[in-house]
This record gives sequence, structure tokens and C-alpha cells, in this order.
Amino acid sequence: MYGKMVQFLSTDEAVQIIEAGHTVAVSGFVGCAHPEGLTAALERRFLQEKMPLDLTLIYAAGQGDGKDRGLNHLAHEGLVRRVIGGHFGLAPQLGKLILDNRIEAYNLPQGVITHLFRDIAAGKPGTITSVGLHTFVDPRYEGGKLNARSTEDLVQLIQINGEEILFYPIFPVHVALLRGTTADEYGNITMEKEAATLEMLAMAQAVRNCGGKVIVQVERVAKGGSLDPKLVVIPSILVDVIVVSEPMDHWQTFAEVYNSAYSGETIEAVDRMKPMKLDERKIIARRAAQEIESGHVINLGIGLPEGIGCIAAEDGVHDFTLLVESGPIGGVPAQGLSFGAATNPYAILNQPSQFDFIDGGGIDVAFLGMAEADQFGDVNVSKYGSKLTGCGGFINISQNAKKIVFCSTFTAGGLQIDVSEGKLHIVQEGRHHKFTQQVEQITFNAKYALQRSIPVLYVTERAVFQLKDHHLELIEIAPGMELERDLFPYMSFRPRLSAHLKIMDEHLFR
Repeated sequence: MYGKMVQFLSTDEAVQIIEAGHTVAVSGFVGCAHPEGLTAALERRFLQEKMPLDLTLIYAAGQGDGKDRGLNHLAHEGLVRRVIGGHFGLAPQLGKLILDNRIEAYNLPQGVITHLFRDIAAGKPGTITSVGLHTFVDPRYEGGKLNARSTEDLVQLIQINGEEILFYPIFPVHVALLRGTTADEYGNITMEKEAATLEMLAMAQAVRNCGGKVIVQVERVAKGGSLDPKLVVIPSILVDVIVVSEPMDHWQTFAEVYNSAYSGETIEAVDRMKPMKLDERKIIARRAAQEIESGHVINLGIGLPEGIGCIAAEDGVHDFTLLVESGPIGGVPAQGLSFGAATNPYAILNQPSQFDFIDGGGIDVAFLGMAEADQFGDVNVSKYGSKLTGCGGFINISQNAKKIVFCSTFTAGGLQIDVSEGKLHIVQEGRHHKFTQQVEQITFNAKYALQRSIPVLYVTERAVFQLKDHHLELIEIAPGMELERDLFPYMSFRPRLSAHLKIMDEHLFR
């Protein structure tokens, strides 16, 4: 009945399968469903044996804790020759190799990479999509290349029915490092304790159909045939090796050992969640939340927008639906190193399907972070100064949502505020100005958004701007703020002023 026998190996034995020059796909979303035991074992092998060499690393969502877990394990010159990833912010050691021009590196939209796995599995020529047009991913700009060492073109501009479109060609993937909760003796994998199922099935199918090896880290092993077939995410025909991990290498997220409200095992009383303190983050979240209407489907980006979910729970607002690109729909998205999970979701889709919905225009309002914006409304979140973050799902979302609200402090690096009597006071100004003459890298192209008739707002703690006629227009200012004292000196350009400039609602500051 089961024609292919799966192997049960230790983590150190399993990574011996990886050979020099292999393309290795790794699952995970921040810390959700990342096979920490396997990536740590691969690092140990390289440090001890100086093998394997010259790997190509491919993954969709960023994976790491900002220090040494996740993809930081693989940040060794010689171990990795090329990286193709969606996000780098939580893997700074990998990012340093890229910025130092020591490895080849490409940043592609997260949703595109999830669909690329699916298209590799299906044997299609590649992924065809408008996602990435007129951004740094577009070959007319940078083609997703992150340094001078990266010279191969991984993105092509083509035309279909007279319309410009991007083509991302497929390539073989030799090994997948994946994670589940339970494996039965035959190699069937369920994910009942994971916060997201991500693109596990697509990755396994892609590697299997490329003739490669699929290695899955699990928490436990069950009797063969005892698993509910409807719960099996990765069937045994796709699995070559099972590794039972140590508990320390199988936390549900990089912040929490296990939260049963993320996996749907229990329902948490949301009204018992700790309220946000009244600071710049809460002011921005409160103002941004005013853009939500009844029945809206909402996406929250990582960073400042995360607070909007907490504000909704705090205010008892429940007539809209939050989703995270990792797969959860409904509930309240988690923050920090648990981002990617959601408390009390009512559904958890796989990530390629979630991006099908996103790319097709399913999001009513997207609340996204912003590293810098320029006078034309272009936004950069991916690469600035000595910091490499990557686009993640930002491009998929910002190019296809029906409305965009960028959330950012007005300045950064040491900003301190005080709120009293319904007014905002700047105690200490941030060292870095967010509103610049021209962004360093275009992650969001404002002109392209206008062509697609997408309304765009830029919400800060002291001012709100809108995109109008290819320029930023100031439409609101916080109570207590003055244009010539608190805004214009900290901008590299003077925005247009709305004829109906108004004061932001005072209750936001109470």
C-alpha cells in the first residue's frame, strides 16, 4: 500500500543528504513553521566539515529572530553562493553577506516565490504576473538584484495581449527543509500545532518533481495510517526523510513555545489582551483604523501596522476581517517574533492560496509600514542606507489592495513624544527624516498606483498626507503641531497643502 519507504534520521544525519551546489528551499515565516533543528544542523556540518559548499538558498517569507536563529544559521561565506528570498530583515547576518557583496542575492516578492514553488511543481515554464512592475524588481530598474555580484537576470519583461507583464522562470530545487507537527510511520505529515501551513505542500511537490529530497522536521511520530487524512498537509509520497526534533528547536514561533489560540485548539478571550500604551504607535494605529469600514477585509504589515489589530480588540470593533499573508484569516494578528500567527483565526489557508486572493484584489485596505517616502509618493521599505530589509509581501499587497494606508513615525531614531490634554508635543526629534527628495529604492511606485486608481494615505503621529496628482498633499495635522516648527524642517521637500487642511481628531491623543 505504501510503495516508498521514508527514512527516520537525526538532524545531523539528515543534512548529509545536501550536496555542494544544491538549491535548498527552506520553509518558515519569521519563526512560524521554520525547521530550526535542520538549519542549525546544516550550520554545524559546515563549521565542522566545510561542507556542503556553494548552495543556492531559496525561501519566500523572512525567517529569523534578528540575531542567530532561522536563516542566520546559513550566513556563512562558502556555504551559500546565492540567495533568492522575499525578506531579510530578521536575518541580519545573511543581510551582511549580501551588503558586503560576498554572495549573490536576489529579492523577489514573497507571493511570487510561493507561486513559483507551485509552478515548479506543475512543470510550468515560470510564474507570469504583474506583481513587481515599476518597482526595483522590474528588470528596467534593478531586476531584484541586491548587489554587484548578482548579474544573472531572474526576471523578464514580456508582453501578453499588448500588456506589460513580468515572467519569473522556474529552476530546479534539489532539497526542501520543511516542518510539521506529526509524522506517521509512513511519512504522512500533519500540522495541527503550527500557526500556519505556509507553502509546505507546494515546496514538497516542487522538490519531489525535480527529483530531489524532502526532509521534514516534526515534533512526534504516530502509528502508520492513524492520521486523519483531511489533516495531512504533506502526503508520504512527497517525503524522503523525517527528523524528530528536540523541543528547543520546535517552538511554535520564535517568541512562544506554544500558544493554543494560534493553532485553533483554544479560543482566547480577546478582551483580556493588554491595551497599548498611549505613544506614537498607538496614535498612528488609531488614526489608521479610521479608514476601516464595516465589512472590510484588512491586511496588516509587519511593524507599526501590527498595532491596528490590538486597537480593534481594545475598542471592541469586530465588523471587519483581518488577514495575514502567511495564511490566517480572522482573529487578531500576532506581533513581534510571533508575526505570521493570529490569535483566534477562523481559517488558516496555505500561503500560495492566500496570495491568490491578495493578487486578485481581495484586500479592501492594506496597512503597511514605510521606511521612507518622497515628494512623488514613492515608498521604500526594502533597502536603505546600510539596512537591507527586503520587500516581503509588500509589493503583492500594495499593488493589488483597493486602498493603501502607509503607517510610519514622522522621523525615526530617538523620537520621543508627550501627549497631554489632547495635544501632541515633540520631546526629542528623531535623527532620521522619513520624507526625502527621492527614495533610495522603489518598493512602491506611486505613479503606477495612480494609474490603477488606488487611493493612498500616509499616516504619521503628527500629520496625514494623501497621494494626489503625483505629489504628496498634507490633509491633516495633529493638535499642538505647527507647520514651520514641527513638519517642514524635517522634510526634504515642501508638500502641497490641502485647501481643506484640518486638525486630526483630538480623541486620538487622549
